[in-house]
Amino acid sequence: MFTGIIETLGEVTAVQNDQTNVHFTISSAISNELKIDQSVAHNGVCLTVVAVHDGSHTVTAIDETLNKTNLDHLKVGSKVNLERCMQMNARLDGHIVQGHVDQTVICVKREELDGSWEYRFKYDASAGNVTVEKGSACVNGISLTVVNSEQDEFSVFIIPYTFEHTNLQDVVVGDTVNLEFDIIGKYVARLMAK
Repeated sequence: MFTGIIETLGEVTAVQNDQTNVHFTISSAISNELKIDQSVAHNGVCLTVVAVHDGSHTVTAIDETLNKTNLDHLKVGSKVNLERCMQMNARLDGHIVQGHVDQTVICVKREELDGSWEYRFKYDASAGNVTVEKGSACVNGISLTVVNSEQDEFSVFIIPYTFEHTNLQDVVVGDTVNLEFDIIGKYVARLMAK
């Protein structure tokens, strides 16, 4: 379980194919504090740490994960949003995030405003997922507030701190990002469909 509040940016230092799996080695400020078997969100994808090195850690993505996320776009030098799992005795600053990406979405707008940025994302609504005005969505692991919610698109506004401390700074129109819809919204949508 995560909150969508990014702890740090990591950088991919190695990508190794292993049959249908891919091992990613990431260098970060928190890598030395991680343990093997620990769950860590990488761009919002919950992955298990399989090795810890001096200043870096390795995680493995299976074929299913690669097919449903944007992890297959990562290469050496890519920036990755990192968040360790939530502590039960801590404040929940973002929203409840599972680290299970529902689908990838396309950035259709990036506009620098006077002191902030607007990003607009388009998704395939046929899966039954929805966003709601002022609700939450998790984009590349970042808990964000939805604005201008439509059937298959929504916008978010990014403050300078979030822009500077996440990999949204590298996202441009046409890029694919990971999206996890709000878990409460998913349950409500499922119940309403019945």
